[in-house]
Amino acid sequence: MVRFYDAVAGEILFDGLDIRAYQLDTLHAQIGFVSQEVDIFNASIRINLGYGLLNEPTEFMILEALKKAKLYEFVMNLPHKLDEEVGDRGVKLSGGEKQRLSLARVILKNPEIVILDEATSSLDSVTERLVQDAIEETIKDKTAIVIAHRLSTIQHADKIVVLKEGRIVETGGLKELLEFKGEFYKYWSAQKFD
Repeated sequence: MVRFYDAVAGEILFDGLDIRAYQLDTLHAQIGFVSQEVDIFNASIRINLGYGLLNEPTEFMILEALKKAKLYEFVMNLPHKLDEEVGDRGVKLSGGEKQRLSLARVILKNPEIVILDEATSSLDSVTERLVQDAIEETIKDKTAIVIAHRLSTIQHADKIVVLKEGRIVETGGLKELLEFKGEFYKYWSAQKFD
């Protein structure tokens, strides 16, 4: 979808237009991406937040993004606040702090489409709840594509697409898929949700 490479068959349409028709910079400007492995640079929090943005964010914009990403209090308690160095690959940050920093970066970018690829898979349950709250804030009024094995991440999705062996086997809302008692129901039951 972000055209790191083009598919050899089929097509992906955005607003009815094949994504290959868009210039890469135009396409990338409209997509925010948060993956399981977050790219954090050996620089300050401020620099990490602004990385890849076309315009330098104001202090107010940065602080608002940190609040929405549930990272504001953490950053304000650091000795150098926004200018705190995070170390190589963010070694001074926990997994949840890295995820929320990545979400704050997407909030600052304000894209139309947000892709979350296993954004909570390696987190403990307390940190996952913080990140999940931040995700909900990030994707408000956006098109969100959420790739997840932890089904708590997608339980509020408008549409769930279940893949098995590279093929779509079910689609629908949460209630509909649970009532159908197919593949999704098996996954859901295995994770013991209420």
